[in-house]
Amino acid sequence: KQLSTQSTGGEIVAKRKRGDGTSEYYIHYIDYNKRLDEWVDDHQLDIKKVKMPNNKNSSRSVSPTSATLYKVNRKRKIEDCSGSNGYGSSHSAPTSDTDDTATSGSTPTNNVPLCPPSTGSLSQPGSYDGLTRIKNIQQIEMGKARMVPWYFSPYPQELCHLPVIYICEFCLKYLKSKNCLARHRMKCKLFHPPGNEIYRKQNISVFEIDGRKNKSYAQNLCLIAKLFLDHKTLYYDTDPFLFYVMTEFDQHGLHMVGYFSKEKESSEDYNVACILTLPCHQKKGYGRLLIEFSYLLSQVEGKLGSPEKPLSDLGLLSYRSYWSNAVLEGLIQFMDEPAPEKPPSLTIMELCDRLCMKKEDVISTLQHLSLIHYYKGQYVICLNNEILEQHRKSMSRKKVRIDGKFLRWQPKDWSKRGKW
Repeated sequence: KQLSTQSTGGEIVAKRKRGDGTSEYYIHYIDYNKRLDEWVDDHQLDIKKVKMPNNKNSSRSVSPTSATLYKVNRKRKIEDCSGSNGYGSSHSAPTSDTDDTATSGSTPTNNVPLCPPSTGSLSQPGSYDGLTRIKNIQQIEMGKARMVPWYFSPYPQELCHLPVIYICEFCLKYLKSKNCLARHRMKCKLFHPPGNEIYRKQNISVFEIDGRKNKSYAQNLCLIAKLFLDHKTLYYDTDPFLFYVMTEFDQHGLHMVGYFSKEKESSEDYNVACILTLPCHQKKGYGRLLIEFSYLLSQVEGKLGSPEKPLSDLGLLSYRSYWSNAVLEGLIQFMDEPAPEKPPSLTIMELCDRLCMKKEDVISTLQHLSLIHYYKGQYVICLNNEILEQHRKSMSRKKVRIDGKFLRWQPKDWSKRGKW
């Protein structure tokens, strides 16, 4: 942690009283992601610089159930959120206006609810947009790891006041104490996720889980994911989704490290709906493995895949890294092949077919890498030695890769199966 020498602008989302009569405020830092939001004491606020909201210039929607916000400045600690869930790293990523529904007005802050309501179900956030901006879970313990959540998740209200929620790492059931977890483990017979194991290489396995057949597990998985994903909407009905859970094997069982979900029938041919690597398993390359596995499934299906948009800030960094490596690897493999014509010719669509990537993703990656240029009336792809050397160094650090020879999976035509 590093103490900032300058004041940081923020919004007061909520206010609550402590047992000793003092007040504390829930602060959202302007231009920072909501995962950095926190409760602060009143002495940490610079009251002299408080600004009242301006209704005329406010572009955000007003909700009567949301807290009144005030702009403040304070000195704050900058947390290093460089943990990559395969999603890249950034501690200063700007928040999106589509994620927040801050309100403006002059209503006194004593009308602010002390805590957000939790429905206990995977309902769509909408009625409680303003209230769900507040983190309601302090910590979760899952296996050997204890994690601090980033965002709100609709766990039952009776669990929200607990300092720690204990989660069975195999069935994902949430419990209120360690004793409850110990009694549960005596009854729980799972030592791996439910569903079919479709991939195994060394200590890495992937399980395919049907959201209809394993509804309880899928809902608990979505609750955990919502703690670390703010840009996706939770639905109670998990029937239309398939979940692919990646695990790491040891002598105690197969432990979840991350997952991605996809729709059984996607009109846009999305190969990923949500993707997450647990914070305790970040910086280990699992995020890239999940992305690589999703494109392997698209290859077997004979489709061009793409993740559901919009991507989170960390998700965009992760996908951009994967797309860059995949595009460069595809171009290098093409140049190494014997070509009947010189110079060799490769179209964008041919490159898409090789990589099973959508055309817009390939073009955006080529532009990001500055590889595509307009020359003599046509677009050409130009590679230089510096980019190739950087790519080789990057790939040399990735020791674990997805190997299609170890996949045991056949795609299903869900459109012909009636109800899932």
